[in-house]
Amino acid sequence: MPEGVLLGHLTPGTGAWEEARKGLTITATEIAAVVGLSPWMSRFTLWHKKAGLRVAPFEMTSAIEWGSRLEDAVAAKWQDEHPGRIAAPAGTWQHRERTWQRATPDRLICPQPASEFEIPGQVEELLEVKTSPFGDDWGPSGADDGIPVWYRCQVIWQMDTLGLRTRTRFAVLISGHDYREYTVDYDADEAQLLRDAAQTFLHDVEHGNRPPIDGADDTYQTIRVQPDNFDDVDVEIPLDAAVRYELAQEASKAAATELTAAKGIVLDHIGTGRRAVTNGRRIAYRIAKPDGTTKSLNPYQSSKEAA
Repeated sequence: MPEGVLLGHLTPGTGAWEEARKGLTITATEIAAVVGLSPWMSRFTLWHKKAGLRVAPFEMTSAIEWGSRLEDAVAAKWQDEHPGRIAAPAGTWQHRERTWQRATPDRLICPQPASEFEIPGQVEELLEVKTSPFGDDWGPSGADDGIPVWYRCQVIWQMDTLGLRTRTRFAVLISGHDYREYTVDYDADEAQLLRDAAQTFLHDVEHGNRPPIDGADDTYQTIRVQPDNFDDVDVEIPLDAAVRYELAQEASKAAATELTAAKGIVLDHIGTGRRAVTNGRRIAYRIAKPDGTTKSLNPYQSSKEAA
């Protein structure tokens, strides 16, 4: 892989790992945010992060924790399913010329050495390991369109960074027991689109061109942590901002009333059950208290919980 330069096998969360990701760089886990396709981070938040401004602190969810803990087990399953090939730890890479382009694939797929004393052969493909509690964003195993678009952006970026013009294989564990595999072939046109978007984004960061405020909760949390003081003063704001806020408040109250009614109807249908399903599609799930009464009714949002 002449285009890729290995920076090292860095442990996530360490100083060296953070150093390899900060500043005017774009990593594989950030590229979907650059093109506005990430369910976890908005362009607004990524812009602030790259500009060295405050963003909301990273929150370790149970889904993320268990996704990390299960990575080795799922990778081992893939290796068992593909004798003659190994899935080796990949490390953190940057493109040789575009040093701002970074990636940390999960595994490098190589031919199995004939003996333990031989060095693995040339890297043939990449392996990306994912876990998902419900799998709502994933299609049937092997489906061409079965992969969430934000993960497709991630692996196209990884292959482009390393200079690997073959494919990435996915090993995915759904609900702790449903194992699936998918494949994404390298696409030069897609890679070019992502590179162009990344360069434009970094140019905007460098020149202070902030993205517009959008409706993502992630964006709101970023705005909340920007001030570092509290001044007890009145601040004049534009009329259109005030009107938009007041109208949104009224709409929110009406929506909250409707949501309460809709939740009551769904819970009434579920009864003592666990999940609400329509035509095979999961809509919501019920969490019960020890006494059997309902603690909460939650919508299925696996894209927010997948690791």
